[in-house]
Amino acid sequence: MESARLTRRAVLGTAVAGTALTLAPGGTAAADPSFLPAPGQIPHRPRLVDYEITELAAMLRTGRTSSVELTRAYLDRIARLNGPFEVYGDNGGYNAFVRIDAAGALAAARAADQQLNAYRRHGDAISPLCGIPMGIKDSVGIKGLAAQDGSPAFAGNLALQDATAVGRLRAAGVVLLGSTICSAFSGSITGTFAGNAWNPDYVPGGSSQGSGVAPVARLAAACIGEETGGSIICPSAANGASGIKPSLGTVSIAGLMPLSPGYDVLGPISRSARDSALILSTILGPDGVNDPQTLSAPNPFPALPLVPRTSRKPLQGLTIGIPQTDWMNVGGSIKTGVAPQSVYGAGHRQVFDRLVSQLTGLGAKVIQFPGLDMTDPAQNPYYSSADVLATVDGSPVSPSAAVVNANRYEVRYVDAIADFCASGIPSADAIATLTNQYGRRAPGETTASFAAANRFNGGIPASVRYEGEQRRRKLIANYTKALRDSGVDFMLVFTLGDVIGKRSGGTGFPVFRAYYQVPNALGWPMVSFPAGSAGGLPVSAQFWGPRFSEPEIVQAMIDYQARYPEYHTAAPADPAFPATPKLAPRAVPDEGPSNDPVLGEQAVREALGR
Repeated sequence: MESARLTRRAVLGTAVAGTALTLAPGGTAAADPSFLPAPGQIPHRPRLVDYEITELAAMLRTGRTSSVELTRAYLDRIARLNGPFEVYGDNGGYNAFVRIDAAGALAAARAADQQLNAYRRHGDAISPLCGIPMGIKDSVGIKGLAAQDGSPAFAGNLALQDATAVGRLRAAGVVLLGSTICSAFSGSITGTFAGNAWNPDYVPGGSSQGSGVAPVARLAAACIGEETGGSIICPSAANGASGIKPSLGTVSIAGLMPLSPGYDVLGPISRSARDSALILSTILGPDGVNDPQTLSAPNPFPALPLVPRTSRKPLQGLTIGIPQTDWMNVGGSIKTGVAPQSVYGAGHRQVFDRLVSQLTGLGAKVIQFPGLDMTDPAQNPYYSSADVLATVDGSPVSPSAAVVNANRYEVRYVDAIADFCASGIPSADAIATLTNQYGRRAPGETTASFAAANRFNGGIPASVRYEGEQRRRKLIANYTKALRDSGVDFMLVFTLGDVIGKRSGGTGFPVFRAYYQVPNALGWPMVSFPAGSAGGLPVSAQFWGPRFSEPEIVQAMIDYQARYPEYHTAAPADPAFPATPKLAPRAVPDEGPSNDPVLGEQAVREALGR
């Protein structure tokens, strides 16, 4: 690198080499700990690992437990239930963590206990997250650990520094347990490498699959996930976790192995809305040197709620809309012209109807409204559009490709992989895998190459990219108007509409939102929380609304969980995994709907027969 100054181009372009700048905490959660429960307000939980983070924070401050004790409790469960590490497939256990740093975690826990002792003795300022054990997605840099983005092809790729979000967690005293497994190249939203927290035979949701499994299976207090098109929300929904996919620009993505800059976001997955809000409030904030996208967010960012409202009807005055054109994909076919909830499985429909009644009882006005029909080109000129804006190197450029691929070129997306392949670190097989994944086979060529990918990405004219960006803005404006015209504050949807399938030989997601990637195309926030169960697996709901509406949708999630805690506090029984791990773990292909916006919109067009 020519300069010590880490630009967005440098950080994202060389993220595969693990370079990012560590910053101080960006949020204000440590300023006022009054939101923590008093000792007498903490309910009894069966095990130490069952307590929520806000409860643990209060217990750590009073000395009721220690970070070392807590960290050992999670490490013991990982040793017993996770299975062998560095296995991108079925490892015979949960396989939520692909690698851990037990020595580093215990050292961090001891340091946290020293800070906690200083707090108790002298009143030293301390973050509520001090001493809390967490996992980080395999695509995010943790200094000194591998970052492999779900593939052994990236073996040898070590993070030289913490990603910005990781650095903020470390500065807050968080104990970093290690890397949670993700789908191959963060591609699949179904996920098969990990086992579902409630039944490991079933899919965990992806791509942040380990980050969705670990908190619910009690292998970590919380985790960081990454989403480009469903990768935080889907594992949160499948495992019954409480996840927050923030607005684009809320959290720095410096130090992330990118999939689609301009879509990628980092966010928390935990067991409760309060815990995820606390984590998000710690990692958010501007990082103008490394990720100028963060300069688009309000600064200071509106305070995130950390406590429920105490009124009998805390949602009074809110209008929550159920979009009737939010079409569902049922068995590979998009069911247009019918209300989404009409195609939910029986168990999911029962939970949905009950949830609407519960939200109404909390004071919200819940209405059905048209929403925005993404299949109508007049309303949606951007995502999955059949329009061709240009032909570059023999390939058509769609409106979204004009944005996504040009962004990738700007941040040296392909060059970073080429540099890694030329470093002498990966094997010949790994180079072939990476070339096929990140390269391109141009028309008339027999093999993929990085050069062909750069010809396409870098050959998109500025005028075409501008047209794509204008269409994206038009879609955002149209969606905003759809809410405004109906007086809707934010929306309620079910990302998964029926019981999910098994990891091997199953159907993955038999019923799911066809346009699950739209919140990312809009840059809007979304939260997921459990609201019931069906077939022994969680049923989860999602709120989503305009960009930077996190305080509003998070508050509603917190208020709901305060009144109905039985859904997010439920714990799965520990599976009876074999005492002796498999010697030759069975490889499981990590397939399913894609997290990549280019591939996702192609799948939508195919499902619509276009």
